[in-house]
Amino acid sequence: MASQIVGPLGMLSLQKGATPREFPEPHPEHLEMFVGVPLILEDVAGAWAEDIIRGNPDLEEGCMAAARRLVKRGATVITSNCGFFVRHQNAVAASVGVPVVMSSLLLAPMLLRQLSRDAKLAVLTADARHCSIDLLGLDSPNDRARVVIAGIEGSKVLDEMNADYMPQSGVTPQLTDRAALEEEVVARLDRLRAEHPEIGAVLLECTGFPLVARAIRSSARLPVYDITDLCRMTLSTAFPLRSGQQV
Repeated sequence: MASQIVGPLGMLSLQKGATPREFPEPHPEHLEMFVGVPLILEDVAGAWAEDIIRGNPDLEEGCMAAARRLVKRGATVITSNCGFFVRHQNAVAASVGVPVVMSSLLLAPMLLRQLSRDAKLAVLTADARHCSIDLLGLDSPNDRARVVIAGIEGSKVLDEMNADYMPQSGVTPQLTDRAALEEEVVARLDRLRAEHPEIGAVLLECTGFPLVARAIRSSARLPVYDITDLCRMTLSTAFPLRSGQQV
């Protein structure tokens, strides 16, 4: 019998500007992270996109506090809306008693073991300048050599996606142009595959990329994984909290 997915799913969120986007209901950018359960969010004070992408250890306490608030609100699993929150994975997991999956990058060790030894894993990220191999939890030099990383930093569509969380950029918040995002990510993957034809699977770091995961999968004819896959798997094994219960 299939596991029942329980919820809600708690999400640590980047700090939002004063005028975030208004989404119609329903809209994919709302629903991608729901994976079939209610979603509850807590902003991490001071966690602007640039701070999380570049890495700011001063935000760790805020991440843990936000995670504890989510558990008090009933979250059975904790995730985040930016894969670069992975830097705070261990601290947040230690601060609450529910499963914590802060980033799809946690899947990297498992995915490498699904592939043949001569195959590589492509990691597509919002910003490859700050997505170092150290974020993937790989100790073996052989495993590290089998990962190739590419990003869409500097693109117009990424600036628009991040506008809510980088008000200093001056870009007006708006709905993500799915077609433009698909074109940007697919083109970047095509270039990466030309350089590394051994690529056997794709891991999407950015939590905006699930919007185009199906298109990437269809274009590349490769397995493609993102944060929604990790959340769905974790939720299917989580235990429901009773009313008023805290862990």
